[in-house]
Amino acid sequence: MKQNKGKSTELVNENIPNVNLLVIDDAGTKLGIISRKEALDIAEEKELDLVVVSPESKPMVAKLMDYSKYRYEQQRKLREIKKNQQTVELKEIRLSPTIDKHDLDTKLKHAIKFLDKGHKVKLSIRFFGRMITHIDVGRGVMEKFIENVGPKANVELRPKMDGRSLIAILAPNTNI
Repeated sequence: MKQNKGKSTELVNENIPNVNLLVIDDAGTKLGIISRKEALDIAEEKELDLVVVSPESKPMVAKLMDYSKYRYEQQRKLREIKKNQQTVELKEIRLSPTIDKHDLDTKLKHAIKFLDKGHKVKLSIRFFGRMITHIDVGRGVMEKFIENVGPKANVELRPKMDGRSLIAILAPNTNI
C-alpha cells in the first residue's frame, strides 16, 4: 500500500477496500463474513468504527471499536515502553602515551563514575608526529588503565589501532 502525504493509510471505515470481511463486534463475538457495506452499516448503527485488525488474513479481519480510544491506548503503550527503555551512552576518555600518574588517576575516577552510571567508556590515545613509532608505550598506558578499572568493567573491545589512534571500549560490569 502506498503512503500518500495527507491521506491516512490506516484501514478504518471508508479506507477499507471493498471486500468481504470477517467482522468481530465490540463484545468479541464473530458476526461472520459480510460485505464492507453491511459492516459499515452495523458500525454506524452502533456508533463505532470499523477497523481492520488483520489485513494479511483471508478474509480480512475487522473489528467494531472506538478507533480514537484504540489509538490513544496504542500511543500510551508506546510511551510507556519508551519511558522504561534505558539508553546507554558512549563516553570518551582521551589518554596520552606521556600521561602523568595524577592525570591518569583523575581520568580513571571519571571512567569509574561513567561506568557506575551505566555508560560505556571509549578509551583513545591519539599518536602525533613521531609518537606513532612507540605504539607499545601507548598500549602499556591503556593496559594499565584497564587493569586499574578492575572488575567494574568488561573489556568490550581490546586495545587496537584505528589509523593514528589506539582505541578500547569498556562496558559496565552488571555482575557486581
